[in-house]
Amino acid sequence: MSTPTLKPTRPWKLTPKQRGLIVLNLVIASALSYLIVLLTPMKGKLAYLSIFFIATIVINFAENYFKRGLAAAKDSIATSFAAAGLIVAVVPIFSILFTIFERGRAGLNFGLFLHDMKLNGPNDPLNQGGLLHALIGSGIMVGIALLISLPIGILTAIYLTEIKGIYSRPIKFLVQAMSGVPSIVAGLFILSAIVFPITKSSSGLMGGFALAILMIPTIARTSEEVLLLIPNDLREAGVALGGTQWRTISLIVVPAAKSGLITATILGLARVAGETAPLVLVSGGGDAVNTNPFQSPMGSLPFYIWKGFTFGTTESIARSWAGIFVLLSLIFILFIAARTLSGSRSSK
Repeated sequence: MSTPTLKPTRPWKLTPKQRGLIVLNLVIASALSYLIVLLTPMKGKLAYLSIFFIATIVINFAENYFKRGLAAAKDSIATSFAAAGLIVAVVPIFSILFTIFERGRAGLNFGLFLHDMKLNGPNDPLNQGGLLHALIGSGIMVGIALLISLPIGILTAIYLTEIKGIYSRPIKFLVQAMSGVPSIVAGLFILSAIVFPITKSSSGLMGGFALAILMIPTIARTSEEVLLLIPNDLREAGVALGGTQWRTISLIVVPAAKSGLITATILGLARVAGETAPLVLVSGGGDAVNTNPFQSPMGSLPFYIWKGFTFGTTESIARSWAGIFVLLSLIFILFIAARTLSGSRSSK
C-alpha cells in the first residue's frame, strides 16, 4: 500500500477568493471616498486619502466581524494601521528617489566624470565642466576619515566587549553621545581647534578629520554589536588551548566577526559620504582637481551640490541634481554591499 504524498500547505497565502474580496473592499472604499468628497465640503487629496483609510477600516471590520467574530475584527483594525504605516513610510521614499532620478538625469553626461569646474561658471552649458574634482575630493577625505576611524572604532568595540575595563562605562557613554552630535559641531571643532590656531587655511585633511569624528561612533557601535554576537564558546576554547586573551581576540574572535566588521566599515562610510556642513566649514570646496590633502581647498560632492544650489541658475541647479543622483547612487551601493555582507554572515 503506497503512502499518500502530502503537499506542504501555506495557510498565510491568500486564495483567489480572498484576493477578490480585498480588491472588492478597496473598490467600495474608493467609491465611498469619491462620493463623500464630491458631496461634502471636504476637498483635496488629503481628505480623499483620510476618508479612504477610514472606509477601508470600517469595511474590513464589518466583514471580519460577521465572518469570524470580534477578535478577528479587532485584528483587522491593527492590520489596517500597520499597512497604513508601511505606506506612509514607503511612499515618501519612492517619491524622493523618483524626484532625484527625474531631475538628476537631465544633468548627466559622460563628460561629467572627466572634467572639473576650474574653467567653467554657473551659467555654462551642462555639457561643459563636471564633478571630477568633487569625486576625487570626496574619495580622499572619506579615505582619510576611514584610516583614522577604522582602528579607533574597532579597538573601542574590542575594549567594550572583550576587555571590559574600568573605563568601559564612560567610553560607552561617550560613543553614544558622539552618535548624536550634529555634523556641524564636528566641523566647528576642527575649525576652532586646528584650522584657526594652527593651519590657518582649509584643506582636505581638515575635512577628513571632521568626517572621522562622525564616523568613529558608527563603526564603534556597529562593531560592538557584531562582536557581542560571537559565541562565548569560541573564547573559552581559545583560552582552554593556552592562548592569552589578546591572542584569542586577534586569532579567533576578530576573524569570526570579519564580515560583520566589514559591514560596520561600510555603514561608517555611508554615514559620512553625504555630510555637507563640516566640509563647508573646513575643506574650502575648490573647483579644480586637488590630490594633495595637505594644502589648498579641496572639493567634494556635498560641497558641489550645495554650491550649485547657492548660485541658483538653471544650469547650476541641474548640475546639483546630477550630483545628488551620483551621491545617492554611491551611498545606495554601499548599503547594498553592507546588506549583502551581513546576509552572507547570517547564512553562515
